Amino acid sequence: MKTSMKRKTHFPFHITQSPLIDIVGPTASGKTSLAIDIATQFNGEIICADSRSIYQGADIGTAKPSIAQQKKVPHWGLDLVKPGEYYSVADFKTYADQKIAEIRSRGHIPFLVGGTGLYIDAVILDYKFGPPVDSKLRSSLQRMTTDELYAYCEKNNIKLPENYKNKRYLIRSIEKNDIHVKKRRIPLKSTIVVGITTNKTVLRSRINTRTEQLFKDGVINETKLLGEMYGWDNQVMTSNIYPLIHSYFDGDMSINDVKEKFKTLDWRLAKRQLTWLRRNSFIHWLSLDEAKDYLIDTLAIRK
Repeated sequence: MKTSMKRKTHFPFHITQSPLIDIVGPTASGKTSLAIDIATQFNGEIICADSRSIYQGADIGTAKPSIAQQKKVPHWGLDLVKPGEYYSVADFKTYADQKIAEIRSRGHIPFLVGGTGLYIDAVILDYKFGPPVDSKLRSSLQRMTTDELYAYCEKNNIKLPENYKNKRYLIRSIEKNDIHVKKRRIPLKSTIVVGITTNKTVLRSRINTRTEQLFKDGVINETKLLGEMYGWDNQVMTSNIYPLIHSYFDGDMSINDVKEKFKTLDWRLAKRQLTWLRRNSFIHWLSLDEAKDYLIDTLAIRK
């Protein structure tokens, strides 16, 4: 990915409301620290756009902002539901829209930060969703096994998700088959979208470092607690690092095996996130340092 070395100000000077600052990028790209830094300087509040950080109790394994980071800047979008509870992109869009309005009403600047591309697009492209998913269908799907869901997709000619062994993804694919979405072609007015581009070697190094930090922070104990409280087949426990640690508990993997496998999976996640984000031509891609200068320059002019 090419990095733009020019810092062009795209700020819409004619607006009176606070802009929505959207910082996107792959996992471990440094977007959270950047957002906290800039939001601290400019009276900002952060809305986390991460489909895993919405789950209560899943703190270490999902790499949520630390308590210290949350004390620096107000954070929203964390701990919205218990593991196993259904939460859709439409739910997040409604939530984020409300928080953006509340933050602006306080005279502060909303920052939408994350790597879940669908969450980001739903907000800045103002998705209009069709009728809600049939609750009876959802209940029926949730009672099915993964194999039964796979067969349902095959029978009804529904495109399988990339991770078709994940029950949550299968259910989402089935439900999306009947959902029609209307959306804008360009972001909402007053939105500034910055993407963090990172050298592959640097990104891999950050993923490796963060993996080691997860274990230092106690992800093994967190996994055990979540598994005992919510079971091992709920939505948050079937993704990320948790199923790998479950395999360690079962004696199928060593800790080193878990770490190495997770590094590989996180790298693949980063590539999937970039693939999604690169579809949006309006994203202003910059290195971490360039993005910081660009946002400071842009917000300083407004200030």
